[in-house]
Amino acid sequence: MVPQSNISKEDLAKAQSIINNMLDYYSSKVVGQRRLGISILIAMMANGHILLESVPGLAKTTAAKIMTEAVNGSFSRIQCTPDLIPSDLIGTQLFNAKTNEFETKIGPVYGNFVLLDEINRSSAKTQSAMLEAMQERSVTIGGKTYDMPKVFVVIATQNPVEQEGTYVLSEAQMDRFLLKVELDYPSPDEEIEILNRIENGVFSNKSQVASIDDIIFLQDTVKKVYIDNSIKKYITRIVDATRHADKAIAANLSQYITMGASTRASIAFMDTAKAMALIGGRHYCTPEDVNAMRYSVLRHRIMLNFAALADGIEEETIIDAIFNSVKTP
Repeated sequence: MVPQSNISKEDLAKAQSIINNMLDYYSSKVVGQRRLGISILIAMMANGHILLESVPGLAKTTAAKIMTEAVNGSFSRIQCTPDLIPSDLIGTQLFNAKTNEFETKIGPVYGNFVLLDEINRSSAKTQSAMLEAMQERSVTIGGKTYDMPKVFVVIATQNPVEQEGTYVLSEAQMDRFLLKVELDYPSPDEEIEILNRIENGVFSNKSQVASIDDIIFLQDTVKKVYIDNSIKKYITRIVDATRHADKAIAANLSQYITMGASTRASIAFMDTAKAMALIGGRHYCTPEDVNAMRYSVLRHRIMLNFAALADGIEEETIIDAIFNSVKTP
């Protein structure tokens, strides 16, 4: 039985139009990587943050810029380096000799979409300065608090291969990201299409297909998507299985888990499931909506030990085992 909708047919149709326009614009610029486009859109709809991980040159920065230019929001790009300090991000107070007063200069973190390129190259002190902005959605400069815009999404990137001169993100920082997406190389055919699009100047033609108000509308509509208690129980059983893996999955896999997922994982599953339902044109969630983003929600929230690294066990293997152990409603 389909539950009664809290979303009108008109609002559902409007949401579908906005979503389709944004994904079509993304596909017209970026070859393949559709999962990446959907992930960034979900982060926008849930007003959450997203971490992108891959070797250089796989369109992480490009995808972020394409999705943000589609809504014409304020965009800041910060190239993280070891000498970056917190005031470079959040801002500082400068003395004005003419007025004999201190003036507040807000940093680039104040924007609708903030791209932190190679976030793991910034120092731990600078990374911690982002915690207040990401979690509290505000920054404090000179004892005064400045609220972030209503739409505030941090899109961070990192290179998993080059670790020299980097600072590994702490568990607390990682948990602030709604999703973590890992990207792979394009196929030969996709790479040919990339060359063709660059040759034809695809990136020189910019257009706005939505607006910040449209994103706010999507965020408000997502909150109205119906999620049944059975789906909520399904989510909590999955997250609980990560914490008590020895009772849920085989011992040869549970031995690799050091720490399970936090409550933020349950919240992330609910938010992403609602967003996936709306992307699918529905006003209610299904178990498939939960399953669709399982890797991106859990891969940075399940901590594996060194034995897993030595044995070549990846987070995805553990996640699949956990999902297979929990009965689908």
